[in-house]
Amino acid sequence: MSESRKILLYFSVLFFLLIIVGGSFYLIFAGRDFAISGNRVEVIYVQGIMLTGSIPSGFGIATSEEITKSLKDASEDRGVKAIVMRINSPGGSAAAAQEIVGAMKKIDKPIVISMGDVAASGGYYISVPADKIIANPDTITGSIGVIWEFQNRSKFYNMEGTSFYIAKSGALKDMGGDWRGLTDEEKKFADQIIEEAYLRFVKEVAENRNLSLSKVKDLADGRVYTGAKAKELGLIDDFGSLDDAIEIAARLGGIEGRPEVTYANKPSLSRLLFGGEKLDTSQYTRYFDESPYGRLLSIT
Repeated sequence: MSESRKILLYFSVLFFLLIIVGGSFYLIFAGRDFAISGNRVEVIYVQGIMLTGSIPSGFGIATSEEITKSLKDASEDRGVKAIVMRINSPGGSAAAAQEIVGAMKKIDKPIVISMGDVAASGGYYISVPADKIIANPDTITGSIGVIWEFQNRSKFYNMEGTSFYIAKSGALKDMGGDWRGLTDEEKKFADQIIEEAYLRFVKEVAENRNLSLSKVKDLADGRVYTGAKAKELGLIDDFGSLDDAIEIAARLGGIEGRPEVTYANKPSLSRLLFGGEKLDTSQYTRYFDESPYGRLLSIT
């Protein structure tokens, strides 16, 4: 091959790669379809366990920072007339769910929830402030409750010959350390914390679903419900797919005819091109899973 042909081939390959990279960066940072309309429904995905923190999105973690930013952007975009939140989440941290709920309540546009496979516990928590909740008959939802997990590995440490000396400023300062079990006082304190968070969850459901507090408490023993049972109990409004939820949102937003649909944080082609789906996120979530205070207070 002549030198000139080699140079031409080199620049052709380089140009092709630049197109791929440029398109990928557009998909990453633009995060929405090319078509822009003044009568749009924005779809926001809540996919995976909900946590706070700067964790890369699209890898099984739904961060409250990303979700609340997407909600704020949709709220401020005059072309967006309604919002659909597509939820596939078993829950997560109570704080993350509360940040998302707080952002939803600031929005003066219709919000419709589209439940996928699972929208339970925290996934249900963030559903209740919406104008409509749509699910499939076999969607797993409900699981209204709070859990705080502690591990006692003292027998393992004793077997391995590991001992601890804990210098602490207060009786409860090392509560949750896995080198010992909880004292009776600590168990009572943990139950109080759980009850406090649980009541916030129950009140949120009662107020937004127009149900009595006593009825919600009867339903809120931690069990999951199918979408069919949830509709019967008043926990959701109707059955339908994501497309059905988009149509309902468009109607609530006053859009006539077929709405334009944009996606705030849909998983992008770039993550597949660069192998991002295999990213190990444990370094970002270790604070949650391996907390010295037990597995952090969560609604999962």
